[in-house]
Amino acid sequence: MTGMPATEPEQPHDLVGIGIGPFNLSLAALADGVHGGIAATFYEQRPAFTWHPGLLIEGATLQVPFLADLVTLADPASPWTFLNYLRSRDRLFPFYFAERFHIQRAEYDAYCRWVSHSLSGLNFGHQIDAVRWNPERSLFEVDFTQLDADGEAEALGRAYTRNIVLGVGTEPYVPEPLRPLAEAPAVPVIHSAEYLDHRERLLAAEHITIIGSGQSGAEVFLDLLRARPEGVEKIHWLTRTEAFAPMEYSKLGLEHFTPDYTRYFHALPEQTRDELLPRQWQLHKGIDAGTMAAIHDELYRRTLHWGWPDVVLTPGVSVRTAGRVATTKVELHLEHVQQGARSRLTTSAVVLATGYRERPLNRMLAGLDPYVRRDASGRTCIDDQFRMVLDDSVTGSVYVQNAERHTHGVGAPDLGLAAWRSASILNSLTGKEPYPLPQRTAFTSFGLERREAPSIPAPAPELTPLAQGN
Repeated sequence: MTGMPATEPEQPHDLVGIGIGPFNLSLAALADGVHGGIAATFYEQRPAFTWHPGLLIEGATLQVPFLADLVTLADPASPWTFLNYLRSRDRLFPFYFAERFHIQRAEYDAYCRWVSHSLSGLNFGHQIDAVRWNPERSLFEVDFTQLDADGEAEALGRAYTRNIVLGVGTEPYVPEPLRPLAEAPAVPVIHSAEYLDHRERLLAAEHITIIGSGQSGAEVFLDLLRARPEGVEKIHWLTRTEAFAPMEYSKLGLEHFTPDYTRYFHALPEQTRDELLPRQWQLHKGIDAGTMAAIHDELYRRTLHWGWPDVVLTPGVSVRTAGRVATTKVELHLEHVQQGARSRLTTSAVVLATGYRERPLNRMLAGLDPYVRRDASGRTCIDDQFRMVLDDSVTGSVYVQNAERHTHGVGAPDLGLAAWRSASILNSLTGKEPYPLPQRTAFTSFGLERREAPSIPAPAPELTPLAQGN
């Protein structure tokens, strides 16, 4: 392994992006359209762009319209729109006649890969090791390891930058009682994020249990149900929530995923935000009504010839503990909260549709920790321009994407706000307004005092040469 500085100290970037998921890909695509250019580069540990490959189930669709692509809601004239992707593939007319407002997940993944293959400045196979602030140079130092095709360390490098944007995304969450089982390979206990990788093995299992009732759990249940023999399906679907509940998808309900609501939520007191978020679970953790209808239709169809299908759907159930039975079974110890009853379930495979958690950044950002301002719960404070609140001695900015739900609300992980947030970051970064943004986006007035969009700050001194180059 050799040292390989990626950028000379006298040639710092304006922006270094860490992680290349949809959100930082959106930022890169919009940065590509800024007049005069932004010296930006992005790093990603994976060898190529992928978006939830384990859940690209045939027929599964996005829960947001195709207009919620990487750029359209900030710049519909961008060359990186989903419609331009279709045009580049000679598929615009077929899409027009298909009359689809919600596209399939696999198609969204293909669109993002098209953008990632076409943009410059995206560096895959690069693992970020550390981020530091260099007060003598007034720059961030970003240390990375370049990986070979097998994911092994090949070379070391360092980039210098005036600003950083974190877009490392989330990681699958496995509840504590099931972690020992998920780490042992004998019986398949897998997170839904890896579903397609294990689908054939799951179909061969005598009995399958799915835990979790969000959209992923519903899609996995429906796919397994359709593929299992009629009359001997042998599927349990369990969830802690009180019902297999539909996602809030009314037009006024969707206004919680607008910039207006994001600004309103950010201005609330910290305690109020923390109390509000758990009550809003149905805005983003419920099941699409179409998926629920498809599940009921499939269950009903199976009653025509075989009686009731051999499936059990039980809400209000939590897994207290779990263990292995011999080498081929798992025993789940269950508790029904409302009944106060307990029971045991023996199963041959478990799919955990238990959601995702923000990826921990403590190790990567340890060098910045002395500068980071935190709230009463120890979480990073994020301002209204998506910047980490740092000590005044740090003249650069660290922006975040999909790590600010505690400060910006339920829209943080929503694809529909990706382009708006990316445009907001670029406006803040340049001190200009390369992407004029709407002042009002919702019919709902969420508070008695209306919150206006933040004004564009003056450009930082370090970006003055960039402004002169426009």
